[in-house]
Formats: sequence, C-alpha cells, structure tokens
Amino acid sequence: MSAANAPCQLYLITPPALVPAAFAKDLAAALEAGPVACLQLRLKDVDDDSIRNAAAEIVPVAHRYGVPVLMNDRPDLAAEAGCDGVHIGQGDSPYEVARDILGRDAMIGVTCHDSRHLAMTAAEAGADYVAFGAFFPTNTKDVSHQASLEILRWWTDIAVVPTVAIGGITAENCAPLVQAQADFLAVISAVWNHPDGPGGGVESFHKAIAMATNHSPAAASDRQ
Repeated sequence: MSAANAPCQLYLITPPALVPAAFAKDLAAALEAGPVACLQLRLKDVDDDSIRNAAAEIVPVAHRYGVPVLMNDRPDLAAEAGCDGVHIGQGDSPYEVARDILGRDAMIGVTCHDSRHLAMTAAEAGADYVAFGAFFPTNTKDVSHQASLEILRWWTDIAVVPTVAIGGITAENCAPLVQAQADFLAVISAVWNHPDGPGGGVESFHKAIAMATNHSPAAASDRQ
C-alpha cells in the first residue's frame, strides 16, 4: 500500500455484516476487476471467533491478489490472523500499543476525523496513513464529524504521510476528493452493493478516478 507518486487508489472496507465464505467470493470478484490498494476487515459488535473466522476466509483471498489486509481496531487479532496491519480509531487501542504488538513493519492507519491536530500527532508518532472523514452522509456508521476538502489540500501541502478519505464515497461523488489529492478512497457500500456486483463497483471507481485525475487542475497544468 504505497502512495508515492501514485494516482488516487481504492481502499476497500468490508461490509458491516457478512457471511465469510460468501463474502470471500465477492472479494475475489472485486479484486479480479482491477487494482485495489488495501482491504480493511471491519466487523463491529461480533465476538472474537466471528472475526477470526472471517479473517481465515478473507485474508488468503486478498493476499492471492497481492492486497494487504488491515484489521479494524484489534491489533491482537490482526497479528493472530496474519493481517498486514491495523486501522485504529480515536476510541480504539492507542497507536503505540498497536505498534508494540504488530512491530515496525506493520501498516497502521489512524482515524483523524477533520482534525489537523490529530493528523499531526498520528504522523509524528509514525502512522502509515491518516484517515479524514466523513466527507458525505453514510448509512454504514453514525457520523459525528464532517470533513472538508480543505483538510485534504492542507495536508497534501504540508505532509508526506498519505491520506485516506472516507464516508459515503461513491463513483459519482468522488471527483472532488481525487482532485483535492486524497491518496486513497475508502469505500464500502458503493462496491459491495453495486447493481453490477462488486466487480462492477470497482470498475466504476477506476473510471471515475481516471476521469477526475484527467480533469484535475494539476493535469490541466501539465498539458499546458
């Protein structure tokens, strides 16, 4: 999962509820459709064995396509399940605890809402990316923070740590995020619930990202 000199990339998050074996097939269809930078296994309000069972089905599929898997919140289970890292929220395990459990080579991302202070703190601690959001309304989780495009532009100007944009992102509304230079778009429903299936969802994002990139101010400047 690298953003150095790369165009905006797709970062998939699992749906809030899933049947592991069936979802593994959906995941394969999504990854077959085009490049994906990362998959986050995010299951809330379930027991540890349910998370273990999901990881056992999902991690091998993602790794077969060369896609790293981050577990939401649980560095202990991430290490046990062979994940490549963890994503932690502000109410989850502290960054330092996650790093101690997973080691220096693991990928650790941190939710920063719309806070410049949280982003700076996470980057200084060593986070591999900072996540801003929510940018749009979403039914996946309760939203208490609304992020602006300005925070993406500001971060791009002052930092080298990649950004993940999250919250209600679809192929239809993602262009401003791409043009504000988000490194990754975190997506849930717009891929897994796409009318043409997960593969169709991934394809629609690749087309939208390419179009937004080609029509960005930076691209226009390059053509002059």
